[in-house]
Amino acid sequence: MDFPTKLFGIVGYPLGHSMSPALHNWGFHEVDFPGVYLAWSEPEDKLTDFFNAVRTLKILGGNITIPHKVAALKLVDKVTDRAKNIGAINTYYWEGDNLCGENTDVIGFMAPLKGKKFKHALVLGAGGVSRAVLAGLKELGVPSITLANRTQEKAATLGKEFGVTVIPWDERMKPDADLIVNATSEGMKGDQVNMTPYEASALAGRTGLVYDIVYNPLETRLIREAKAAGWQVESGLTMFVEQARAGFALWTGGIEMPYEKAVEKVKHLLGL
Repeated sequence: MDFPTKLFGIVGYPLGHSMSPALHNWGFHEVDFPGVYLAWSEPEDKLTDFFNAVRTLKILGGNITIPHKVAALKLVDKVTDRAKNIGAINTYYWEGDNLCGENTDVIGFMAPLKGKKFKHALVLGAGGVSRAVLAGLKELGVPSITLANRTQEKAATLGKEFGVTVIPWDERMKPDADLIVNATSEGMKGDQVNMTPYEASALAGRTGLVYDIVYNPLETRLIREAKAAGWQVESGLTMFVEQARAGFALWTGGIEMPYEKAVEKVKHLLGL
């Protein structure tokens, strides 16, 4: 029997609250595509079983979130060069009979930086999103990249993998960077909302772009202080929407989720 509804979904554990189902189901309705996007909370020891189910049920695509992005790389048939370089996938889709993996976090991160030139990027944080940030900066050809993280050992491992300079966290204000990327959770809504990973005084007397991966709130303390110092700013909202749009296009054969409407939808979901 041919079912008209096409099945998609996100897998992670614990999945918690994800905006992906609401955003993608809205997107399918917006472009009149017969898809439904579900959420599957599966622990690490069930991930292989999940991908077996994807193949058996012919689930047509979806997303992978923490803690499965690295392990999932080995459970698909093909991965893009971008995903191979980063060592993780956040999106799965079919290409003929091959189940494929891509990392659209990189695509989303790069979107607001396209066409801009930077001499030196400073990346703050060495968590999961930092892999996408470093891969994106490399792909954009930024000539000098410095990484700082509270845990020096973690930064050293990631820095070696991506071939970037690593400095102690206490020295993060020293580089004369014209692009500063916050890939930490500092500034995020909740207990960290009043925190910032970069001192406002270090922004004075120079200009550039501060890119905060945090998108809730849209205006973090870091962004407020950067704007006050005369810097250009970019929140993580564009990255989130663009990574979602890239996956959407892979699943639907190139149909685009409308960008401006998607931004408004995410703002609505965030209560903004």
